[in-house]
Amino acid sequence: MCVAIVLGGGRGNRFGGKVPKQYSDFHGEPLIRKVVKAFTTHPDIDAVLPVIHLEDKEVAFKALENLDALEPVIGGEERQHSVKNALESLTATPPHNVLIHDAARPFISSSLISRVIHSLETEKAVVPGLPVTDTIKSHNGKRIISTLKRDRLLHAQTPQGFRYKNILSAHRNVQGDAYTDDAAVAEASGLKVAFVNGEKKNIKITNPEDLDSNKNKSDIIEYRVGNGFDVHRFGDGNHVVLCGIKIPHNYSLIGHSDADAAMHALTDAILGAIGKGDIGYYFPPSAQKWKNVSSKVFLKYAADLVKKSRGKVTHVDITIVCQQPKIRPHREAMVNNIANILQINASRVNIKATTTETLGFTGRNEGLMAQATATIAMRPNDDDLTD
Repeated sequence: MCVAIVLGGGRGNRFGGKVPKQYSDFHGEPLIRKVVKAFTTHPDIDAVLPVIHLEDKEVAFKALENLDALEPVIGGEERQHSVKNALESLTATPPHNVLIHDAARPFISSSLISRVIHSLETEKAVVPGLPVTDTIKSHNGKRIISTLKRDRLLHAQTPQGFRYKNILSAHRNVQGDAYTDDAAVAEASGLKVAFVNGEKKNIKITNPEDLDSNKNKSDIIEYRVGNGFDVHRFGDGNHVVLCGIKIPHNYSLIGHSDADAAMHALTDAILGAIGKGDIGYYFPPSAQKWKNVSSKVFLKYAADLVKKSRGKVTHVDITIVCQQPKIRPHREAMVNNIANILQINASRVNIKATTTETLGFTGRNEGLMAQATATIAMRPNDDDLTD
């Protein structure tokens, strides 16, 4: 079991503002909420324990509303005391590992969390860090005393990971002393601390300028394009279903679901744009539960995946290839239905039809085919971008 402790009990005096920095707005949500979500959505984190200041209870509960986190613990006068309070609160059901992270580091990535957890398989304490690239000097207040060798120096970051029983014991043993991070507490108690590579973007917000500069990075929008293609043959029946609209015809399309080739192609196009495989992966034709089901279910599922991926469908284009039936009389209804399912304006949906001039299987009226293109606007995940 691994518990992530998120430290949000500081006052952030250098930051200024009407509220402590961990409750400052960043793209519509408080920083602490962004941090807690990063851990609650990580597959190797079993629980998240926020630590807050006594005076912040009201704003904290509002900021953390509806998140799958433990009830916040009240912190102490110093960071060290807050960590100890959190660790002590877990003694009833002690986890094997804990990660301790600053709420003022909102740009934590899933891959960094994974690196720290993986290191704990062989280590009792681990810290993410970055090499020091600047020349570091020590001084006496007036003059430089010496130059430190930077090849053995690291900028320490969080989350710092520990075996729970070891870091709890360390905090109990060093009461009265002041340490600036939990690795220092571990070192003071005799624990050997390993390190893994940190990340440049994992900065600690100290001043408002730190937040403003990173807002620009989070404003990055990229556009992804996916393509889909589907074919169904004609069989006995009196109608076909295309884009969810029932169209009278001398034949019906044969398929496991409702054989809506246009909607299947569009579903694949959307899945392709966000890198989520294809329709058969989620809705295999061998599964009886999808027998005769409306393809609206498939398209809506793909649209929901877009939202979960922090994206938005901006435009879709569908081409239906057949000799019959005629598509134009039903085009408006088809466009409106697709727009409704995707929750976008109908002007962002284009549907057209063509023939193969009596060539091929569609020309012989043996079936029809559809192809689709979907354009998705996405804000990249932190792990998708490299420095």
